[in-house]
Amino acid sequence: MTSNCSFEAVDELMKYLELGIYIPIFIVGLVSNVGALVVFCCILPKWTETTIYMTSLALMDLLLLFPLPFKMHAANNLWPAHLQTLCSILEGLYFFGIYGSIYTIMSITVDRWLAICHPYKAKQQRSCRNALGITVAVWALVLIVISTTISSFRKAGHTEFHCFHSFSTQGWRPVVIICLQVFGFLVPALVVAYCSARTIWALQHSGQHSPQSRAYIKYIYSSLCAFLLPLTPSHLAIFLQFLVHQGVIVDCGSKAQISLFLQLALCLSNVTCCLDALCYYFITLEVRSTKQTFRLSTVSHRRPTCSTSEL
Repeated sequence: MTSNCSFEAVDELMKYLELGIYIPIFIVGLVSNVGALVVFCCILPKWTETTIYMTSLALMDLLLLFPLPFKMHAANNLWPAHLQTLCSILEGLYFFGIYGSIYTIMSITVDRWLAICHPYKAKQQRSCRNALGITVAVWALVLIVISTTISSFRKAGHTEFHCFHSFSTQGWRPVVIICLQVFGFLVPALVVAYCSARTIWALQHSGQHSPQSRAYIKYIYSSLCAFLLPLTPSHLAIFLQFLVHQGVIVDCGSKAQISLFLQLALCLSNVTCCLDALCYYFITLEVRSTKQTFRLSTVSHRRPTCSTSEL
């Protein structure tokens, strides 16, 4: 971005908006995810495929939430140069939590689609061992990608800097942004949308119209929206900011609007931690309130509760 354009008004506005958005997200997300871990690890009687996925997802959420207090501090304060390593670690945890969650959600959605749309194949392929293997693979893949790219986000310097802001030009290279957009969001989003649509179609044409099946369909819609609505604007904003760095967008007014859109969209994308937890608990109560023999467990993009024997 050229030095002629001023973003002071945007930065001043975001100082207050970030606090108003991050504080409730951090509190609600921390309580709900720690509570979920307690349920998964201490209350549920045994480990199943889905408790493995749920535990991994809750840990991902906590990794995403942990840097938020530092991110709030960095929004209003410059950090000394010797904290650049700490900043890179915190940024790595933040992005690890985001994209680890996205791939875990994709794994859960595929697992649910397999269980409902292909039950015979699911009996052969769904197991705790396979779920654990997929979980470990997701953690390893995201860790390798993040650890090899996050170091290029910042140039070594001897001056104060804004952590979580002002990434170097290396961080906006076309190969980085294209891979992030395609493999970090677009491909998982298409998989989640396709599997969710097929699962809804299968439930609607199964001939069973119990309160549980209607609640389950309703929940799939809710959890799909909770995944797509916060994350789609943030990745659109990243793409627009990429066009700014590539010199495609040069108007100062447009740059300021994109900067505001980017910062606001990234803030709001973290609300998925809260939205998914609320959807999970709501549907769990709704399904448990019925007395039908048809048992559909409340598997969500973020909080699945079914096991192989339940589907």
